[in-house]
Amino acid sequence: MEAALLHPIIAIVAGILILIKPALLSYIVAIYLIVVGVLEIAAIY
Repeated sequence: MEAALLHPIIAIVAGILILIKPALLSYIVAIYLIVVGVLEIAAIY
């Protein structure tokens, strides 16, 4: 899968999880940022 395709999928999953359990917000944001950062670095190399 390309990184460009994974970003919207990750965002949708994160949004659904936040709607279901708002207390997870900080964890979901942190995981999202880490995953997006790794995908961007992987796309460069």
